Amino acid sequence: MALPLMPKATAVWLVENTALTFEQIAAFCGMHELEVQAIADGEVAVGITGLDPLANGQLSQAELDRCQKDPDARLRLHRGDNPVPQSRQKGARYTPVSKRHDRPDGIAWLIKNHPELSDAQICKLLGTTKPTIQGIRDRTHWNAPNIKPRNPVILGLCSEADMEKAIVIARGRAQRAGVVVEAADPVDAGSDAGSDSGPEAGMDAGTEVAPDAGIEVETVAGVPAETDDETETETETETETAETAAPAPAEHEDPDAQMPATPPDDQR
Repeated sequence: MALPLMPKATAVWLVENTALTFEQIAAFCGMHELEVQAIADGEVAVGITGLDPLANGQLSQAELDRCQKDPDARLRLHRGDNPVPQSRQKGARYTPVSKRHDRPDGIAWLIKNHPELSDAQICKLLGTTKPTIQGIRDRTHWNAPNIKPRNPVILGLCSEADMEKAIVIARGRAQRAGVVVEAADPVDAGSDAGSDSGPEAGMDAGTEVAPDAGIEVETVAGVPAETDDETETETETETETAETAAPAPAEHEDPDAQMPATPPDDQR
Protein backbone atom coordinates (compact mmCIF):
# COMPACT_ATOMS: atom_id res chain seq x y z
CA MET A 1 0.00 0.00 0.00
CA ALA A 2 1.26 3.45 -0.94
CA LEU A 3 2.05 5.76 1.97
CA PRO A 4 1.55 9.52 2.13
CA LEU A 5 4.40 11.98 1.91
CA MET A 6 6.09 12.37 5.32
CA PRO A 7 3.95 9.79 7.17
CA LYS A 8 4.85 10.85 10.72
CA ALA A 9 4.10 14.54 10.08
CA THR A 10 0.80 13.54 8.42
CA ALA A 11 -0.07 11.42 11.48
CA VAL A 12 0.61 14.40 13.74
CA TRP A 13 -1.83 16.57 11.75
CA LEU A 14 -4.53 13.88 11.68
CA VAL A 15 -4.25 13.38 15.45
CA GLU A 16 -4.55 17.11 16.12
CA ASN A 17 -7.24 18.05 13.56
CA THR A 18 -9.51 15.03 13.02
CA ALA A 19 -11.64 12.57 14.99
CA LEU A 20 -10.13 9.49 13.35
CA THR A 21 -9.24 6.52 15.51
CA PHE A 22 -5.65 5.55 16.18
CA GLU A 23 -6.15 2.40 14.14
CA GLN A 24 -7.34 4.38 11.10
CA ILE A 25 -4.42 6.82 11.30
CA ALA A 26 -1.92 3.97 11.77
CA ALA A 27 -3.27 2.09 8.73
CA PHE A 28 -3.15 5.22 6.55
CA CYS A 29 0.35 6.33 7.61
CA GLY A 30 1.92 2.85 7.80
CA MET A 31 2.66 3.09 11.52
CA HIS A 32 1.85 1.04 14.61
CA GLU A 33 -1.24 1.91 16.61
CA LEU A 34 0.79 2.34 19.80
CA GLU A 35 3.09 4.81 18.07
CA VAL A 36 0.07 6.91 17.04
CA GLN A 37 -1.18 6.78 20.63
CA ALA A 38 2.26 7.98 21.82
CA ILE A 39 2.00 10.91 19.39
CA ALA A 40 -1.37 11.79 20.90
CA ASP A 41 0.10 11.58 24.41
CA GLY A 42 2.97 13.91 23.46
CA GLU A 43 5.69 11.27 23.96
CA VAL A 44 6.69 10.91 20.30
CA ALA A 45 7.21 13.50 17.53
CA VAL A 46 7.19 16.42 19.94
CA GLY A 47 9.03 18.83 17.64
CA ILE A 48 7.44 17.71 14.36
CA THR A 49 5.09 20.13 12.60
CA GLY A 50 1.97 18.50 11.19
CA LEU A 51 1.57 18.19 7.41
CA ASP A 52 -1.90 18.76 5.99
CA PRO A 53 -2.74 15.94 3.52
CA LEU A 54 -5.68 17.98 2.17
CA ALA A 55 -3.43 20.88 1.09
CA ASN A 56 -1.02 18.75 -0.93
CA GLY A 57 -3.77 16.67 -2.55
CA GLN A 58 -3.03 13.36 -0.84
CA LEU A 59 -6.47 13.19 0.78
CA SER A 60 -9.89 14.64 -0.07
CA GLN A 61 -12.36 16.18 2.36
CA ALA A 62 -15.07 13.74 1.31
CA GLU A 63 -12.82 10.79 2.09
CA LEU A 64 -11.93 12.28 5.45
CA ASP A 65 -15.62 12.83 6.37
CA ARG A 66 -16.52 9.28 5.31
CA CYS A 67 -13.92 7.70 7.61
CA GLN A 68 -14.80 9.96 10.54
CA LYS A 69 -18.38 8.70 10.41
CA ASP A 70 -17.37 5.01 10.17
CA PRO A 71 -14.62 3.86 12.58
CA ASP A 72 -14.16 0.63 10.61
CA ALA A 73 -13.51 2.41 7.31
CA ARG A 74 -10.01 2.98 6.00
CA LEU A 75 -8.61 6.09 4.37
CA ARG A 76 -7.67 5.80 0.71
CA LEU A 77 -4.75 7.82 -0.62
CA HIS A 78 -5.76 10.14 -3.44
CA ARG A 79 -3.69 9.69 -6.58
CA GLY A 80 -2.63 13.02 -7.96
CA ASP A 81 -2.11 14.02 -11.54
CA ASN A 82 1.58 14.69 -11.01
CA PRO A 83 3.87 12.29 -12.91
CA VAL A 84 5.57 9.63 -10.84
CA PRO A 85 9.36 10.16 -10.80
CA GLN A 86 11.24 7.48 -12.66
CA SER A 87 14.40 6.02 -11.20
CA ARG A 88 17.46 6.68 -13.31
CA GLN A 89 19.31 3.74 -14.71
CA LYS A 90 22.70 3.25 -13.19
CA GLY A 91 25.35 4.19 -15.72
CA ALA A 92 29.05 3.49 -15.87
CA ARG A 93 31.10 3.87 -12.72
CA TYR A 94 32.51 7.36 -12.31
CA THR A 95 36.27 7.55 -11.95
CA PRO A 96 37.84 10.77 -10.60
CA VAL A 97 40.12 12.64 -12.98
CA SER A 98 43.08 12.21 -10.62
CA LYS A 99 42.81 8.40 -10.84
CA ARG A 100 42.01 7.91 -14.51
CA HIS A 101 45.68 7.58 -15.47
CA ASP A 102 45.89 4.55 -13.12
CA ARG A 103 43.00 2.73 -14.76
CA PRO A 104 45.10 0.93 -17.46
CA ASP A 105 47.30 -0.48 -14.67
CA GLY A 106 44.22 -1.86 -12.89
CA ILE A 107 42.91 -3.38 -16.12
CA ALA A 108 46.26 -5.07 -16.76
CA TRP A 109 46.24 -6.49 -13.22
CA LEU A 110 42.77 -8.00 -13.66
CA ILE A 111 43.67 -9.48 -17.06
CA LYS A 112 46.83 -11.05 -15.64
CA ASN A 113 45.53 -12.37 -12.31
CA HIS A 114 41.87 -13.07 -13.11
CA PRO A 115 41.51 -14.12 -16.75
CA GLU A 116 38.10 -15.61 -15.99
CA LEU A 117 36.60 -12.11 -15.78
CA SER A 118 34.76 -11.07 -18.92
CA ASP A 119 35.26 -7.73 -20.63
CA ALA A 120 31.77 -6.65 -19.56
CA GLN A 121 32.59 -7.34 -15.90
CA ILE A 122 35.84 -5.37 -16.11
CA CYS A 123 33.99 -2.50 -17.79
CA LYS A 124 31.41 -2.43 -15.01
CA LEU A 125 34.04 -2.81 -12.29
CA LEU A 126 36.46 -0.10 -13.43
CA GLY A 127 34.23 2.05 -15.66
CA THR A 128 36.22 1.46 -18.85
CA THR A 129 35.45 0.36 -22.41
CA LYS A 130 35.98 -2.88 -24.31
CA PRO A 131 38.37 -1.35 -26.92
CA THR A 132 40.62 -0.18 -24.07
CA ILE A 133 40.65 -3.66 -22.52
CA GLN A 134 41.41 -5.27 -25.89
CA GLY A 135 44.22 -2.79 -26.55
CA ILE A 136 45.85 -3.56 -23.20
CA ARG A 137 45.45 -7.30 -23.75
CA ASP A 138 47.00 -7.14 -27.26
CA ARG A 139 49.70 -4.62 -26.20
CA THR A 140 48.38 -2.18 -28.82
CA HIS A 141 47.45 0.50 -26.28
CA TRP A 142 49.07 3.86 -26.95
CA ASN A 143 50.76 3.77 -23.51
CA ALA A 144 51.51 0.02 -23.47
CA PRO A 145 55.26 0.34 -22.60
CA ASN A 146 54.44 2.26 -19.41
CA ILE A 147 51.58 0.06 -18.16
CA LYS A 148 52.41 -1.87 -14.98
CA PRO A 149 49.85 -4.27 -13.46
CA ARG A 150 48.68 -2.89 -10.11
CA ASN A 151 45.84 -3.89 -7.83
CA PRO A 152 42.79 -1.71 -8.61
CA VAL A 153 41.69 -1.89 -4.96
CA ILE A 154 44.96 -0.27 -3.85
CA LEU A 155 44.59 2.34 -6.58
CA GLY A 156 41.10 3.18 -5.33
CA LEU A 157 39.38 2.30 -8.62
CA CYS A 158 36.95 -0.18 -7.03
CA SER A 159 36.11 -1.73 -3.69
CA GLU A 160 37.37 -5.13 -2.60
CA ALA A 161 33.81 -6.37 -2.06
CA ASP A 162 32.79 -5.51 -5.65
CA MET A 163 35.89 -7.18 -7.07
CA GLU A 164 35.41 -10.36 -5.01
CA LYS A 165 31.76 -10.52 -6.05
CA ALA A 166 32.67 -10.24 -9.75
CA ILE A 167 35.34 -12.94 -9.36
CA VAL A 168 32.91 -15.35 -7.66
CA ILE A 169 30.33 -14.83 -10.43
CA ALA A 170 32.94 -15.32 -13.16
CA ARG A 171 34.28 -18.54 -11.59
CA GLY A 172 30.75 -19.89 -11.21
CA ARG A 173 30.07 -19.30 -14.91
CA ALA A 174 33.36 -20.92 -15.84
CA GLN A 175 32.58 -24.01 -13.77
CA ARG A 176 29.13 -24.36 -15.31
CA ALA A 177 30.72 -24.09 -18.77
CA GLY A 178 33.25 -26.79 -17.85
CA VAL A 179 36.28 -24.50 -18.00
CA VAL A 180 38.98 -25.13 -15.40
CA VAL A 181 40.07 -21.88 -13.78
CA GLU A 182 43.40 -21.90 -11.98
CA ALA A 183 43.56 -19.78 -8.87
CA ALA A 184 45.90 -16.84 -9.30
CA ASP A 185 48.95 -16.53 -7.09
CA PRO A 186 48.38 -14.21 -4.15
CA VAL A 187 49.73 -10.77 -4.91
CA ASP A 188 50.99 -8.49 -2.18
CA ALA A 189 48.52 -5.59 -1.91
CA GLY A 190 51.27 -3.07 -1.17
CA SER A 191 53.46 -3.95 -4.15
CA ASP A 192 52.99 -4.21 -7.88
CA ALA A 193 52.43 -7.55 -9.54
CA GLY A 194 55.56 -9.18 -10.91
CA SER A 195 57.98 -7.20 -8.74
CA ASP A 196 60.90 -9.05 -7.15
CA SER A 197 61.17 -9.26 -3.40
CA GLY A 198 63.69 -10.56 -0.92
CA PRO A 199 67.33 -9.87 -0.25
CA GLU A 200 68.40 -11.16 -3.69
CA ALA A 201 66.22 -8.63 -5.53
CA GLY A 202 68.60 -5.71 -4.95
CA MET A 203 71.68 -7.70 -6.05
CA ASP A 204 73.04 -6.89 -9.51
CA ALA A 205 73.16 -9.51 -12.23
CA GLY A 206 76.96 -9.32 -12.37
CA THR A 207 77.54 -9.89 -8.65
CA GLU A 208 78.63 -13.19 -7.15
CA VAL A 209 78.96 -14.24 -3.55
CA ALA A 210 82.16 -15.92 -2.46
CA PRO A 211 81.33 -19.30 -0.90
CA ASP A 212 83.87 -19.12 1.96
CA ALA A 213 84.07 -15.52 3.06
CA GLY A 214 80.59 -14.45 1.94
CA ILE A 215 82.03 -11.33 0.23
CA GLU A 216 80.51 -9.84 -2.89
CA VAL A 217 82.93 -10.10 -5.82
CA GLU A 218 82.18 -8.15 -8.97
CA THR A 219 82.75 -9.82 -12.32
CA VAL A 220 83.52 -8.12 -15.59
CA ALA A 221 82.53 -9.92 -18.80
CA GLY A 222 82.24 -13.21 -16.95
CA VAL A 223 85.82 -13.17 -15.55
CA PRO A 224 85.92 -13.24 -11.74
CA ALA A 225 87.94 -10.54 -10.06
CA GLU A 226 91.02 -11.30 -8.02
CA THR A 227 90.48 -12.40 -4.46
CA ASP A 228 92.22 -10.95 -1.40
CA ASP A 229 94.81 -13.80 -1.28
CA GLU A 230 95.92 -13.21 -4.87
CA THR A 231 96.14 -9.47 -4.28
CA GLU A 232 98.37 -9.92 -1.21
CA THR A 233 100.67 -12.29 -3.16
CA GLU A 234 101.13 -9.80 -6.00
CA THR A 235 101.85 -7.01 -3.52
CA GLU A 236 104.60 -9.04 -1.82
CA THR A 237 106.17 -9.89 -5.24
CA GLU A 238 106.25 -6.24 -6.29
CA THR A 239 107.87 -5.28 -2.98
CA GLU A 240 110.65 -7.88 -3.40
CA THR A 241 111.33 -6.76 -6.97
CA ALA A 242 111.63 -3.12 -5.88
CA GLU A 243 114.10 -4.02 -3.14
CA THR A 244 116.28 -6.03 -5.58
CA ALA A 245 116.44 -3.25 -8.16
CA ALA A 246 117.45 -0.56 -5.65
CA PRO A 247 121.30 0.00 -5.32
CA ALA A 248 122.78 -1.36 -2.10
CA PRO A 249 124.44 1.26 0.11
CA ALA A 250 128.27 1.05 0.51
CA GLU A 251 129.41 -0.55 3.73
CA HIS A 252 132.03 1.10 6.07
CA GLU A 253 133.10 3.76 3.61
CA ASP A 254 135.93 5.98 4.77
CA PRO A 255 135.00 9.61 4.45
CA ASP A 256 138.67 10.60 3.91
CA ALA A 257 138.99 8.23 0.95
CA GLN A 258 136.56 10.22 -1.10
CA MET A 259 138.47 13.54 -0.58
CA PRO A 260 141.33 14.33 -3.07
CA ALA A 261 144.91 14.11 -1.73
CA THR A 262 146.64 17.41 -0.88
CA PRO A 263 149.85 17.92 -2.93
CA PRO A 264 153.10 18.57 -1.00
CA ASP A 265 154.47 22.09 -0.56
CA ASP A 266 157.31 21.69 -3.10
CA GLN A 267 154.85 20.89 -5.90
CA ARG A 268 152.74 24.02 -5.41
